[in-house]
Amino acid sequence: MSHTLTSLLHLDRSPIAIGFLTDAPDNLPRIDRALPAGCGYWKHAADGHAFYTLPEDHHGCAVGAFTHGVPQNEDQQKDLTGLVGTMVELKYLKMEEVPSIPRRPAPFAVAAYAPIDEAAFPPDVVIVSGTPRQLMLVAEAARAAGVFDTGSIMGRPACAMVPYTTTHGTGVASFGCIGNRVYTGLDDNDLYVAIPGSGLAATIAELETIVRANKALEAFHRARLS
Repeated sequence: MSHTLTSLLHLDRSPIAIGFLTDAPDNLPRIDRALPAGCGYWKHAADGHAFYTLPEDHHGCAVGAFTHGVPQNEDQQKDLTGLVGTMVELKYLKMEEVPSIPRRPAPFAVAAYAPIDEAAFPPDVVIVSGTPRQLMLVAEAARAAGVFDTGSIMGRPACAMVPYTTTHGTGVASFGCIGNRVYTGLDDNDLYVAIPGSGLAATIAELETIVRANKALEAFHRARLS
C-alpha cells in the first residue's frame, strides 16, 4: 500500500505511521535520544527509522506533550503555562483558544513511529507531507473513502492533527506551524494531511481512480484554454 501511495503521488518524503500502544513492542527499538519536540520524531521516521518512544521522550516540547496526553509533573506544567503565556503575549495565540486545542484523552504510554512500509504495528494515524497538488489528491481520495474532514484546515500546533484524527476518526489537512517546520525541516511549499490508520486501505483503494480522473480533467481544462 505504501508503494502505491508514494509512487502515485511522486512523494519525496515517506508517509509515516504513528501508533499508540499500551506496552513497548518487542520488534522495535526505543529511540536512542530524546528530540527537542515530538514532531521531530516524524522526520526521524520519514528518514527511514522505525522505533518507539516513552513519555519522557516527549518532555522537550510542552505543547506537543499536552496534545499527546503525556503526563506532566508540576515543573512541566509550569513550562507549558509559561510557553502559552509567551504565545499570548506575542499575539500568536489567544487564551480562549487554548481549551479548543485537540488533545488525546487517553494517557500516553508508548508511541511507535515508522515509515508506513516498515510499520510492524497497527497505525492510528498516517501523516503524509507534500505539495498542495500532491495532498489535493490524498484529500480527494480520503474524502471518497469517507475518512476526511473537508470543513477546515488546521494550523498551529501541527501536532494537534494527531489527536484530532484519532479522536474524530477522520483525516484532516494542516498548514503546520513554525515550530514543526523547524523541527521537521518541512519545505516552505509543503503541508500535511493526516489520515486515520483505519481508513488508510480505503484511501489508497480510491487513490488510483482519483489520480486518473485528475489527469483526464486536467487535459479537459487545458484544452478549453487553447
